Amino acid sequence: MPRAMRAITTMKACLLLLSLELIGWPCATAHAQGLFDFEREPINYHKRPASNVVTRLQSGIDSGKVELVFKEPRGYLDSVLQHLKISKSTQALVFSKSSAQLRKISPSRPRALYFNEQAYVGWVQGGEVIELIASDPSLGAVFYSLKQENGAKPRLLRDKGQCLQCHARPRTRDVPGPVVRSLYTGSDGQPVLNFGYYVSDHTSPFSERWGGYYVTGTHGKMLHMGNLLTDRSQPLAEIDYSQGANISDLSGWFDTRPYLSAHSDIVALMVLEHQSQMQNLVTRARYEEVRGRYYDKALESNKDFRSDLSQRLVARAGNDLLKYMLFTGEFRLRAPVKGTSGFAREFSARGPRDRKGRSLYQLDLVTRLFKYPMSYMVYTESFRKLPSRVMVHIRRELRKVLTASSPGDDYAHLGLKDRRAIFEILKDTCPELADGW
Repeated sequence: MPRAMRAITTMKACLLLLSLELIGWPCATAHAQGLFDFEREPINYHKRPASNVVTRLQSGIDSGKVELVFKEPRGYLDSVLQHLKISKSTQALVFSKSSAQLRKISPSRPRALYFNEQAYVGWVQGGEVIELIASDPSLGAVFYSLKQENGAKPRLLRDKGQCLQCHARPRTRDVPGPVVRSLYTGSDGQPVLNFGYYVSDHTSPFSERWGGYYVTGTHGKMLHMGNLLTDRSQPLAEIDYSQGANISDLSGWFDTRPYLSAHSDIVALMVLEHQSQMQNLVTRARYEEVRGRYYDKALESNKDFRSDLSQRLVARAGNDLLKYMLFTGEFRLRAPVKGTSGFAREFSARGPRDRKGRSLYQLDLVTRLFKYPMSYMVYTESFRKLPSRVMVHIRRELRKVLTASSPGDDYAHLGLKDRRAIFEILKDTCPELADGW
């Protein structure tokens, strides 16, 4: 490129960076500080229409093809779960006052959560609304509410920003998304915030998980924060975590009859933790490529132009996602884990399966969460529809990891047998990742 043209391009880049900083758009410097303004171009989170399982459910209701049935004591809950194909075995019970309907939540009336790969549903006894999060392939997590009113035509209303006060923070990778928080919780359900809190995923030590949750299942001598009511006057070091360990029956803790299930299955909770942050990293990867393309277009009209910044954004987001989906840093179980609701059996039976009958949904629960340490979330619409640049990057780097004689420090936990199995499963079941292998 001639010197004059290089100077003009450099000047354009400097002016663009300056203007992006002034309007709060997350450029290279601002991004390092955690700023991520997805309300503006090029994301326009609230201005763009959503397309996901919840919008499709509403379309079915509007056309008369779907009927949501209202039935006490849970209102629309049972019908919503049925139409979204969410199993009651996924039920997780939260007694901390850490959601929008906090006044109706307590250790005697916990909030119930249900999930699959496409949606999360929250129900509170006597609550005014059912809360929903849908995984949207273009926008990431989109939040909805459904009024618990019998008679009126059900309307799944999209949130206008209130949910993002908690669900678009550093703990969700600065994108709209789900999060599993572990909070020391008092007998009134109020979080004891001066004791701190944790954000949980598959890397979290057991000792930091499930504060404010009921947890059913066995886990040997490993201890967690679930099933515990914290005395605010008690020193943190004196909490007896064994009181909440290996609980299989919650009937002595609260009245379980209003709920779809009497369980808050430990295995379902472990899967939920993994899934929530995997979803956020997928959203992050999409946002980073969209941002990079927007930046490149402002610099250069040539559609094939790729700046150093946009390449770095894609590489960083792709590498972060790849490490997470291959369970880098996963907490190693020191005892077998067994749930109580049948979730593990249902989940492990799912597919797709390769020609040897293996599936990424198969659980291990002896030394780690999954038998084959590769996230089943690669089968979701959100992952499959990742933009081309980040998908190409992930596909290329994943193949290197799975076929290298030595995969590197980040993937040292993957033995040759694991890597060969993952390679074969993906080749048979996930063409988006195995293209060209």
